[in-house]
Amino acid sequence: MAQQDDGAGRAPVVIVRPTTSVTSGVAVTQKLVGAAVAFGDILRRTFGPNGLDKMMYKTNGENAITNDGARIVADLLVKHPAAKAFVQLAESQENACGDGVTGCLLFASELMKEAGRLLERGVHPLALVEAYQQSMVHTLEILQRRTIRDDVLSTLPYIAQTAMVGKSAEAGGFELANMLVDALTTVQNSGRPVRAEHVRMTKRGRDSLQETRLIQGMIVEKKFDSERTPKISNPSTVLALTCPLVIQKSKRDAEIEIERPDQMLAFLDAEENIIQEKVDVLLASGAKVVFTSKEVDDRIQHICNDNGILLVGMMEDDGIEDVAAATGATLINHLDAVVEENLGSLQSALVEVSEHEDGRRTRLVVDAGTSSGLVTVDVGGGQGATVEEYIRAMYDALRSIESVIETPATLLGGGSFHIAAALHLREIAESISGRQRLAVEGFARALEAIPSTLALNAGEDQIDSLLQLRAAHRNQSDSFGVGKDGQIKEISDVLIPAHTISHALQAAVETTCGLLRVDQVISSRGD
Repeated sequence: MAQQDDGAGRAPVVIVRPTTSVTSGVAVTQKLVGAAVAFGDILRRTFGPNGLDKMMYKTNGENAITNDGARIVADLLVKHPAAKAFVQLAESQENACGDGVTGCLLFASELMKEAGRLLERGVHPLALVEAYQQSMVHTLEILQRRTIRDDVLSTLPYIAQTAMVGKSAEAGGFELANMLVDALTTVQNSGRPVRAEHVRMTKRGRDSLQETRLIQGMIVEKKFDSERTPKISNPSTVLALTCPLVIQKSKRDAEIEIERPDQMLAFLDAEENIIQEKVDVLLASGAKVVFTSKEVDDRIQHICNDNGILLVGMMEDDGIEDVAAATGATLINHLDAVVEENLGSLQSALVEVSEHEDGRRTRLVVDAGTSSGLVTVDVGGGQGATVEEYIRAMYDALRSIESVIETPATLLGGGSFHIAAALHLREIAESISGRQRLAVEGFARALEAIPSTLALNAGEDQIDSLLQLRAAHRNQSDSFGVGKDGQIKEISDVLIPAHTISHALQAAVETTCGLLRVDQVISSRGD
């Protein structure tokens, strides 16, 4: 980059390296538009109930098959500044809502495409930014009018089913959707905040998706002696420890000389007394199940087994916290603090044994009952990428359910809201005289990309479907949208959290406006 010649014959002043590339003016915007459109084209065919999958192949030989927008974006290797902005947009949508990433990126891509057309016609970038922001305000007004707030909680299974449609977990049907609703409802009834993070997912390693089950508690993945481990099949109390059940070793190196056999026996007796004291505390507590995150002495383990106490040691830190959340037990870091008030409760704790290709697998299934503050979805299927897709889709559904429980507001899916907002914006555009009218109309076309993409992926003609949908909204009902079969029909059971759509639209507009304000890209090479 050099300073302009002022006519006095002075040489230009160079302030950057010769290897630095500088792009300015319309060329910058067109490059940003091109990258945004390319990004949208990658995801377009994955959108909706008829979306296709992408095979993601990594340089280390791993591969995954998915149509989840967040997963695809996370695995992409991107270099272009606009593409990186879209990656950040996807992360924002995923973190805020857990779903709606693909639709958000498609809308942002269409906004950039419309902006590129208008920039070629001489519309100033700031005029586009202002028009897009005004259009967003009007779109949110329509969103508020069309939001469904009556008896929303009864529609939670439809929310879950809509979030899983088009993904492999869709095969679980309405039964799986109800199971996910029950999972978060159990957490809510326990008094804990409703969070998808309070629902654990485990891989059953066998059977099919239809064999997925809900555990009102947790599953401990450890090796158990199925014959020696006590079977807790009745309601019992639980003790959760964060202290070791072993004899503490000295922190200093010391040598003790033993001259007589009775001295050795005294040492052994002292050890036995310490062990017995710890066992006595466990027995006196009345707990039939004891968990600890630290090491357990084999002698204590055997004594507990003989007394019908299920003792599980070396739990992970998050595992012992899950025990406390599920059973209501208080974490105790010293045996002196064991009192009845700190005990939790459970209904049963049984070891399950299953045979697999790689050997026998044992798991402890802890059922804490309907008051459990933590639940587990034991996902049926194998151990491969397919089950990973099941879990990812179910987690998206849980996030959608969580959103509606927190903010009971939904919108009809199938592009019904988007076409209604687009028609409203076209009416507003009629009253605008300047070039901003073109930008408002472009915003409307970007909204229409959602239903038209749904129709395209269902094998229908985009233009015909869009014209039919506009006519249906004008002449029949504003609840028409694109059905799963690609036909234009009245939508009733396809529901999406209003927060998901609202955040997706606002985040897309914010990202687009940020890119449109860029007038120069400076890149350095050879560093």
